[in-house]
Amino acid sequence: MKKSTLALAVAVGVLAQQAHAETQAEAKGFIEGATSTLGIRNYYINNDNRSGKPAQSLSTEWGQGFDLRFNSGFTQGTVGFGVDAIGLLGIKLDSGRGSNGATTTSYGSNMFPTESTNGNSKAVNDFSSLGLTGKARISQTVLKIGTLTPTNPVIKTNDSRLVTQTFTGGEITSNEIKDLTLTGGQIEAVKGRNSTNDEGLSIAGANNPTSIGRRSNKFYYGGADYKITKDLVASYYYGELKDFYSQNFLGLAHNWAIGPGVLKSDLRYYRSRDNGANDDTSAYFTSGYYGGSTVKGKVDNDLYSYLALYSVAGHTFGAGYQYTKGDSDFPWLNQGDGSSNSTITDMQIQKFARAGERTWQARYAYDFATVGVPGLTAGVIYLHGDNIQSTTGDKTEWERDISLSYVIPQGTFKNLGFAWKNAMWRTNVATPDQDENRLIVSYSIPLL
Repeated sequence: MKKSTLALAVAVGVLAQQAHAETQAEAKGFIEGATSTLGIRNYYINNDNRSGKPAQSLSTEWGQGFDLRFNSGFTQGTVGFGVDAIGLLGIKLDSGRGSNGATTTSYGSNMFPTESTNGNSKAVNDFSSLGLTGKARISQTVLKIGTLTPTNPVIKTNDSRLVTQTFTGGEITSNEIKDLTLTGGQIEAVKGRNSTNDEGLSIAGANNPTSIGRRSNKFYYGGADYKITKDLVASYYYGELKDFYSQNFLGLAHNWAIGPGVLKSDLRYYRSRDNGANDDTSAYFTSGYYGGSTVKGKVDNDLYSYLALYSVAGHTFGAGYQYTKGDSDFPWLNQGDGSSNSTITDMQIQKFARAGERTWQARYAYDFATVGVPGLTAGVIYLHGDNIQSTTGDKTEWERDISLSYVIPQGTFKNLGFAWKNAMWRTNVATPDQDENRLIVSYSIPLL
């Protein structure tokens, strides 16, 4: 861990001891404060690459996932200790060779790890993992070391398949100062959403596992969220993937009551630059670089975005705009096996964060609780991006996502959910168009 990160942790701990140590006597206890849930997810995905006629044009998979979590309380005393655990299991229900999204040279399927026999790839029958996290609390400051699922502007856990992605490292969060939340952490490895192995961290362009792919075992992050008023929050975060990129984030979120509804404004800015070997070593270069004669190079990107959502009587109307500036695509942690970022354009299929891209979007969602059907929601999002840099001129892309979901709100089957997600992506970038459908049945069962 960097000396600056360690110094911050010590300083926060000392402040906590001096200001609020007496509150630990009110802790419920290790067992008394524990919670546990079992998440069950049945997941079907159909991905049709409609143009370009790739060797594998259809990906169809179906699986059953289990997510068992235990979060202990904290022992009583000035310093409270606890343990968290997450057990993940994925079972293949249907994914034959030729329809699991894998070829003899692919890294894996959409949902399962793959294994190769006699040159042929196929999805494994099942996969599982166990993650443990030790934690300690002093007043309003919590330190966690072990398996983490962080979500903030510079690192975001992906949970869009059968089981969730997890990271290994340490994180400290503090709420000692009123209306201010401080966060700091270091990540050393990641376990993909379709994997049982910890692996190093990387970015697009350097994450090829079969050739000269490069990895890092250090991602540092830290930030602050300050509630200026009850309706206005300002944020700053910093992330650094050693030998790849450093990233600064500024954000401002505001809720404004207008007439019978509420307008939520979300303003974001990212500044991303090269770090270490990414500056001059080709194996660490990012893809989507157009500062020279090649399409790989060092990270150089500024991203600006604004999203407005107006909610009234069950309706939510939204519009947004995002602009990327610089010689490279926007960077984020991406090992090549499924990843997420915190931009307003991270959609079902694409992320709309290519070099030079200008994207506008429109959204609409409706909550049927206002007409007597609680738990039923529907939504549609449309995005259009242009000015995408390429070696053959500017390119364009668009995506339309539709979602429909229902979660039983009460009774014997409370928390049983059903969801359908449909996405259509069209582009003249050198990749095939895609249509995708996802059918998800989920159930969350509280055990403690």
